[in-house]
Amino acid sequence: MELSALYLPQFHQISENDEWWGDGFTEWTNVRRARPLFSGHQQPLRPGELGYYNLLDPVTRERQADLARAAGVTSFCYWHYWFAGREILERPLREVRREGRPDFPFYVGWANQSWTGVWHGLTNRVLIEQTYPGPQDDQAHFDSLLTTFTDHRYVTRNGRPVFVVFRPTELPDPKKFVDRWQTMAQRAGLPGLYLVAWIEGRPWGSQYTTHDADGFDAGLYVEFPFRHNVVTRVRDRAAGIVPWIGPRRYRYTDVPPQPRETLAGVVHPSVQPNWDNTPRSGRRGVVAEGTSPAAFERHLVDALTREQRRTSQSDEQLVVIKSWNEWAEGNYVEPDERFGREWLHAIARAKEQVGL
Repeated sequence: MELSALYLPQFHQISENDEWWGDGFTEWTNVRRARPLFSGHQQPLRPGELGYYNLLDPVTRERQADLARAAGVTSFCYWHYWFAGREILERPLREVRREGRPDFPFYVGWANQSWTGVWHGLTNRVLIEQTYPGPQDDQAHFDSLLTTFTDHRYVTRNGRPVFVVFRPTELPDPKKFVDRWQTMAQRAGLPGLYLVAWIEGRPWGSQYTTHDADGFDAGLYVEFPFRHNVVTRVRDRAAGIVPWIGPRRYRYTDVPPQPRETLAGVVHPSVQPNWDNTPRSGRRGVVAEGTSPAAFERHLVDALTREQRRTSQSDEQLVVIKSWNEWAEGNYVEPDERFGREWLHAIARAKEQVGL
C-alpha cells in the first residue's frame, strides 16, 4: 500500500514572492499573522518541533522524512509548478534529487493552475497565468522532469513513474495530453507513465468524458469532508442584522466523503485532516470545525479499507493524505503546538487497524 502525503514547497524565499508580497515572504508569513475570527477559532496555528523551517535546509528535509517514515507515510507527492517553460518553487525537490537525500520515496504532482492573489485573499489578481502552448512546451516540460522520473526513489507502478495532474479538465484536450505524454515517456525508454487525474468532488466536466475514457490510469478523488454550513451573524443597530460575516464554518463529517457519482476506472481515495484557510483568505476563508487527530484517523481507516477492498494487490493500492504541510490551509499532519505528534500517531494507528 502506498500511503503518500502531498508536500508544499512554499517554505523558502523566492524572488517572485518578494516582488508580489514583500521581501522574505513564504507560507509562514500568512501563518504567523493569522488571528482568531470567532469564538473558539484556533488561530494562529504554530508548528511543533520542526519550527518555522526553511525547506532549503537539508536537515529539515531529513527530519520531515524521518517523521513521515516513523508514522507509516511511504512517500511525498511534491507539488510542481510549470508555466510554459518557467518553473517556480523548484529548489527543494531539485536539491533532494541532486543530493540524494533524504532517502525517502517521492513523486510529482503538477499544480497546473494560474497563480492568483489567493495568498492574500485577492483571487482576482493574476500573478502568473497557466497556459498550454502545445507539443513543444509539453516536450520541454517532460524533458525537465525526466531526471526526476528516473531517480531510484521515484514512486512507480509497474515501472511507470506516477504523475498527478491537478486540473485535468483545464487541459485543452486531456486525451491528447495523455497520448502525448505516454509517447514521450516511451521514447525516453520508460514503459510509460502512471497518470493520475485529480477529481475534486464534482463531475469530470460536460465537455469531457471521464478520467478513464480520456486515458488517465487513475483518478484521485478529493472531497472536502464538510457538512452543515454555519455562519456568524452580527447585529448592527443602524443597519439591522447583517446576514453573515465570514469565514464560513462547516462541521467535519463523521462519515468520510464518497464520490457523488459512479466513476469508471481506478479511483484512489484521499483523506484530509483539517481545513482552515483564513491565514490566506481572512474572512473570505472556510473553516472546518470538529476536527481532531481521532476524527482524521477514522477517515483514514475508511480510505485504507476501501482501497484494500478495491484490489488485493498491495502494489496497486494508493491512498493520499491531503496534506503534509499546507499550514496556511490548516491542512497538515506535521507536529504542531496544540497536538504535538498526534496527527502522525493517528496515521500509525489507522494502518495498524487495517493490518498494514
